[in-house]
This record gives sequence, structure tokens and C-alpha cells, in this order.
Amino acid sequence: MNVVIIEDEYLTAERLENLLRKYDASIQVLTKLPSVSEAVEWFQEHPAPDLAFMDIHLEDGLAFAIFDQISLTVPVIFTTAYDEYTIRAFKVNSVDYLLKPIDYEELTAALDKFKSLRQPLPDLKNILQLMQKPQETEYKSRFMISIGTKIRSVETADIAYFFSEDKSTFLVTQDGQKLPVEYSLDKLNQVTDPKRFFRVNRQFLVAFPAIETIHTYSAGKLKVDLDPEPRAEVFVSGDRITDFKVWLGR
Repeated sequence: MNVVIIEDEYLTAERLENLLRKYDASIQVLTKLPSVSEAVEWFQEHPAPDLAFMDIHLEDGLAFAIFDQISLTVPVIFTTAYDEYTIRAFKVNSVDYLLKPIDYEELTAALDKFKSLRQPLPDLKNILQLMQKPQETEYKSRFMISIGTKIRSVETADIAYFFSEDKSTFLVTQDGQKLPVEYSLDKLNQVTDPKRFFRVNRQFLVAFPAIETIHTYSAGKLKVDLDPEPRAEVFVSGDRITDFKVWLGR
């Protein structure tokens, strides 16, 4: 089986490739593509693979744009950060999905389902149109966190802030638990509710309830006190101060 992975998170793409080889060592991952533009170019220049794994949010836009630019009939298993409401579109049309972080048993079931299909593929463009409307308003309500061999669910409402440290990303719950999360801050900024979360700088994405005090310094510099208290002081980047003030007043 020849497979293409379209995913802008490098570690997620590598992990998916390893899980595919665990499922079947003969699976060939032809390429891993991080963007809409690279995916379009690759499909125009190469024979179609047997199967594509496709994330919804890519580094230069939504995956729907691939189908707008080229006629693509390759069967797709979507990997998505969204939950049940969006997933119904896949269920009805027999196109499978995987919620992140990807679970090996769910991947196995999806591949078994793909191999057993003997009917014509559904209209993927119609499926994508069904998905677009809820994506405009639906944000992640929970995160699945891998801790060793265990997977834990954390409600988004219980998260005080996300931060990056040493090329890794963590969430901190309202009761002070620090847990690793399989997303970059850029991706988290896309999938969390902007009414609740704000990216104050390159390292921190904070929830409104976690903000205790805001200190104003000379030249308009802003320092934010968070609860639970982080190890380092948190300042609002100069180019985000205006948007931050607007966000606070919503």
C-alpha cells in the first residue's frame, strides 16, 4: 500500500508513519507534506497513492483548498482535532477519521475499514462542505493527553494556559498540573476559542480566567500575572498589546 501523509506537525507525521509500519511493515509512505501548496504540487506531478492521511489545518490554510484546486479522488482518512459534531459527516459517507493524539487501535480499525471497502468512494467535496460550517464556530472542548502508556482527557474549560518550553508544548490546568500536549502554540491558537484564549507572546497562550493582574510599565509595556503562577514572568508582546486590550474588553 502506497500512502501520503499531509500534516504540518513534524512529530505527529513521524509518529503516524511509525504506527503505519507497525500495522504493516510493507506500507510505503511516499511523502510527508506540510502544506496545501506542496500537496497540490505533489498530486499534480505524481501518480495517485492508494490512501492519503490528511490533517484539516495545514501551515498555509485549510485542507479543503486542496480539493478546490485539483480533482482528487484518492481515499482519505482525516486526522482531526475536532470532536463528534464534525465527525458525523465522515460517518455518513464512510470516510474515516482519527482524533489526535492518534491511537494505534483506532488507526488499525480505520485501515481495516479502508481495506474492506468494495463500494465507490463518496463525494469528498460534499463531505468537506459539510465540515466547513461547523469548523467556523466549533472549537476543541477537550484534549487527549498521552502520559506514558495512559491517555487522559482534559477539558478545555479546566485549562489556565498553554506554554512552550525547550521545543515542547505544555498545558497547565487551573489546579496547577503541567501536562504535555501534542500541538504547537500556532496550532493551539487555531483550535481554541479566541473569546477565551489569547496568544500574549510567542511562549504563552492564556485563558481569560487565569489572568489575575495586569501591570502597566513605561512605554505601554504590559506584564500579566497568571494563576497558577508560571516559573517566568509573562509580558505581552509589543505588537499584540492593542489586540490584547480589545480582547480584554469583549
